[in-house]
Amino acid sequence: MNRVPGDAENAHSSSVESCPSLRDVHSINPAQLMARIESYEGREKKGISDVRRTFCLFVTFDLLFITLLWIIELNVKGGIETTLEKEVLHYDYSSSYFDIFLLAVFRFKVLILAYAMCRLRHWWAIAFTTAVTSAFLLAKVIISQLFSQGAFGYVLPIISFILAWIETWFLDFKVLPQEAEEENRFLIAQDASERAALLHPGVLSDGQFYSPPESVAGSDEDSEEKQDSEKPIV
Repeated sequence: MNRVPGDAENAHSSSVESCPSLRDVHSINPAQLMARIESYEGREKKGISDVRRTFCLFVTFDLLFITLLWIIELNVKGGIETTLEKEVLHYDYSSSYFDIFLLAVFRFKVLILAYAMCRLRHWWAIAFTTAVTSAFLLAKVIISQLFSQGAFGYVLPIISFILAWIETWFLDFKVLPQEAEEENRFLIAQDASERAALLHPGVLSDGQFYSPPESVAGSDEDSEEKQDSEKPIV
């Protein structure tokens, strides 16, 4: 008769010991994983990432800054209309700055099309624009007579060259690695959430973690004796 309470105590202790293991498994919070996944999907639906948006803003700044310098150069040379007609309608490779402005427009169109509209995740577009810019500016500085035209003969080519290489550095060392890291985190979180869903299809609440009340030794016998005592005496 003493074996029954021993078995009941062992069953109770095993059920109590099993509760911490379930709690350890549920220490991976599915709500947090789903929140991370939803935040990543929300960014994807919203459009481009923040670092890519910063890159596109810098490309726009490149175009506007070169345009501003070119307009200042037109004013310095004796008026916008006269100099504009001379540099555009009577274009001369050795003395005109109009081609440097067109080079900035070329970089802007290619980079915005590739990395903002098409959301390209490769460096070939920025490598192409930087290579074209560098080759053109080096040839223009060597062949043309820009250095004899004052300070703008130095400023425009140097600024255009520096901005092109800053864009290359920013995309290659900031945009692409950060987006790849965010994508890896998303895949890891998604994999963890799928594993948690397979292990535990439902979210267990605290009310489900309970142990049955401990049975008292001889309770079955006491209940039978009570029923016998309650029977009417014939």
